[in-house]
Amino acid sequence: MNPSFWLFWNPQRLLMASVAVALVTITLKTAAWYITGSVGLLSDAMESFVNLASALFGVAMVTIAQRPADDDHPYGHHKAEYFSSGFEGALIIGAAVAILWTAGHRLFHPQPLQQVGWGLVLSVLSSGLNGVLAWAMFRSAKIHRSIALEADARHLVTDVWTSAGVVIGIGAVALTGWLWLDALVAMGVALNILWEGGRLMWRSSQGLMDEAVEPEVLAEIQKTLEAFAHPTIRFDHMSTRRAGQRRFVDLHMHMPANWSLGRAAAVRTSVEQALMSAVPGLRATIQLLPSDVEAYVDDEKDLM
Repeated sequence: MNPSFWLFWNPQRLLMASVAVALVTITLKTAAWYITGSVGLLSDAMESFVNLASALFGVAMVTIAQRPADDDHPYGHHKAEYFSSGFEGALIIGAAVAILWTAGHRLFHPQPLQQVGWGLVLSVLSSGLNGVLAWAMFRSAKIHRSIALEADARHLVTDVWTSAGVVIGIGAVALTGWLWLDALVAMGVALNILWEGGRLMWRSSQGLMDEAVEPEVLAEIQKTLEAFAHPTIRFDHMSTRRAGQRRFVDLHMHMPANWSLGRAAAVRTSVEQALMSAVPGLRATIQLLPSDVEAYVDDEKDLM
């Protein structure tokens, strides 16, 4: 598909689309629960409310993340996306607890299901919408390096699997007459989304703590630096971090002390440009030092 298509469907537009889809799926799944009385379908509908809240919060955080750097935030606002991911994880966990509570009650007080066929049709239709949107979000998240978009996509995939489990469970109830299966399926749904919520919160916490860049990004940085390595030029004290869509690398570049400042600065500029061309979204900061001068570090881990 044309890359310009995914550039048009940026994180903000796709999250707005997620809001619209969430409203549609809430309507479909709530109707499915209403006509069947299935607690499994109720759990599915509750998760769609989480989708809606998460998408709305994600739109707000992505909008903030796109703001340019200012005096109070000289490195930009990119970390705002991690708040979106963490918020979504917290909502998922809250929904899972509510589902477990409701399903536990229904397990001991089972009720017959009504109009199962229509309920399953509405559930499958809503799952199809979520599946298509999740696929688009994953593609766009990879291009735009958006953790908020990736988090919402992962949640939608969880929703699809949730709905599939609910459909299978309700179908089994209709075939066997075992009403307790409905509550058991709902509890399984809750445990699944509880796991996904925990994963999202963990990823968010790691991003807020200045996690290093991904191994493949680090390998690309080192490969680029090796192209400039020379008996008279060496690099050390490299540190990296990521913040939302941005990647940062700081390092020292040693070169002969008899070089003019202009020559040294020109080489540094070439290295910085090469790094930022090799890794989209990277911001490189290089400190120049003479070959016979070592910078003070208080931790051996700071060494390249």
